[in-house]
Amino acid sequence: MPTVSTVNLTAPLLLLLLWATHPTMATNWLSLARLPRSRPVSGAAPCARLRGLTPGQVGVCRARGEVMESVRKAAEMVVEECQHQFRNRRWNCSTTPRGINVFGRVMNQGTREAAFVHALSSAAVAVAVTRACTRGELERCGCDRKVRGVSPEGFQWSGCSDNLSYGVAFSQTFVDEPERAKGLSVGRPLMNLHNNEAGRKAILHNMQVECKCHGVSGSCELRTCWKVMPPFRRVGVVLKERFDGATEVRLTRIGSRTALLPRDPQVKPPAARDLVYLAPSPDFCHLDPDNGIPGTAGRRCNGTSRLAPDGCELVCCGPGYRAGRAEVVQRCSCKFSWCCSVRCQQCKNTVTIHTCRV
Repeated sequence: MPTVSTVNLTAPLLLLLLWATHPTMATNWLSLARLPRSRPVSGAAPCARLRGLTPGQVGVCRARGEVMESVRKAAEMVVEECQHQFRNRRWNCSTTPRGINVFGRVMNQGTREAAFVHALSSAAVAVAVTRACTRGELERCGCDRKVRGVSPEGFQWSGCSDNLSYGVAFSQTFVDEPERAKGLSVGRPLMNLHNNEAGRKAILHNMQVECKCHGVSGSCELRTCWKVMPPFRRVGVVLKERFDGATEVRLTRIGSRTALLPRDPQVKPPAARDLVYLAPSPDFCHLDPDNGIPGTAGRRCNGTSRLAPDGCELVCCGPGYRAGRAEVVQRCSCKFSWCCSVRCQQCKNTVTIHTCRV
């Protein structure tokens, strides 16, 4: 029979063990998207009260408080972009009504959906922090002054280049922290770290150059240019493509280290920019409240397309859908009015709407 003092000593160890083995902790920081804007997300006391942060992330919050507003913005960006990219899929990034597990327990499993959310999350933090640097909102960073000199194309590097290296470094510190705390000999942390890095590379490999011309009467005798990040929508598109081509992997021991290799030996090893996953996805067809899966009953679908991802047969998990008529109000007969507005009439049209059967 354990004594009271023994129970008091073992309880913290049990909690620590539960935290270390709980696979959803890595993305629970996305619950910051649920917080009202009026609630502070920095400072010793507020950081300790932020549900969803691991102990290591709470430490980052306390040490780097000025960046936490950007982290909150990143959480909002993840939910918005995920729902846009998957708006026509069975899994449409639906969120749970409450709690710290924003996308439900489906994130517990090492599926390609979890891979996408991890990649998008790490990219969002890097983008949000980098934007704050460029806008002068953070004391510890600003524009990237290392981009200087003359390019091979002959233009002059100048202006305020996005300081992506700072945003990426913070993303690695904050987003990767839960995985590194669990150790690198377990499959799920390795999977998450790989996908986190793939998300950041989606920004790096899609950087853009913006330029301004200088010269008499608008001529372009001299061009000054700077580097900017791609729009976050572009990052979402790239990662969605990686999602569709993700590689199923398994944990393999190679000498004294472990690595993720394709489950199918005929498939080439994934590149650093590819997404990887460990487990097949559920079908997402039926309501499963315990795992945060709403099912597809009542979802709108495209009745004119059979094989497209938004087609009713795929979204509704078979031919279980129905067609109905609905009246919609749309703008029509638009005319440009000088100066400077567009005036339209309101027209009523009857359209056919297809929905999955309940």
